[in-house]
Amino acid sequence: MKILATVKRVTDPDAKIKVLADGTGIETEGIEFKVNPFDENGVEEAVTLKEAHGGEVVLVSIGTEDAIANMRTSLAVGADRGILVLAKDEELDSDITARIVAEVAKKEQPDLIIIGKQAVDGDSGQVGQAVAEYLGLPQACFASKVDVNGDKVVVKREVDGGIETLEMDMPAVITADLRLNVPRLPKLPNILKAKRKKIEQITPADLGVDMGLKVETLRFEAPPERKGGEFVKTVEELIEKLHNEAKVI
Repeated sequence: MKILATVKRVTDPDAKIKVLADGTGIETEGIEFKVNPFDENGVEEAVTLKEAHGGEVVLVSIGTEDAIANMRTSLAVGADRGILVLAKDEELDSDITARIVAEVAKKEQPDLIIIGKQAVDGDSGQVGQAVAEYLGLPQACFASKVDVNGDKVVVKREVDGGIETLEMDMPAVITADLRLNVPRLPKLPNILKAKRKKIEQITPADLGVDMGLKVETLRFEAPPERKGGEFVKTVEELIEKLHNEAKVI
């Protein structure tokens, strides 16, 4: 079984992000970059399925050569090789990203495509669904459990009313939720081995992808700073402030 798993390089989710004064982006000086947490769950699930059923895990990332270090981390977890599609963040939107992943999938012909349900930077949660549409494949989003039975995959996902169970023929697309698993930490011997694993570098042009943006970012703005809290002496005063000032009741 071959599994294609995405790996996006994002700013550290715990870092304090500052917007540049001219609104053209964020301040990256001194910011650490990591693998998107939802993609970590996707890679962990791909490696777990490979260990149970055999096969190969191929990583795909879109970005500059800086992403190679983050791909090595995922290779150390147990993925076999990687494909880096060279592009800058400002050249990408969700649609271009999805079309690139879809073209890589056409080239690799995986049985499963596992994508983090969203990236913690753009937070759009659109790529997995778009990939499934472009490839004409069944999809199961926000997976919390995945089982492979022969040529079928069974996915459990949390919905408002409880747990929904979907059975799909493979090939199929799955987007990973944080509750899917707990990503393992790579061991030192595997980190050393990962340095020797192949990462192929290609361009969108190699895949025949049109890089015309459908969504353009015009400006970045920081959210308004939160005001300090207030102390109230009585329940009546609290209700009055919630009603007249906060306007929540």
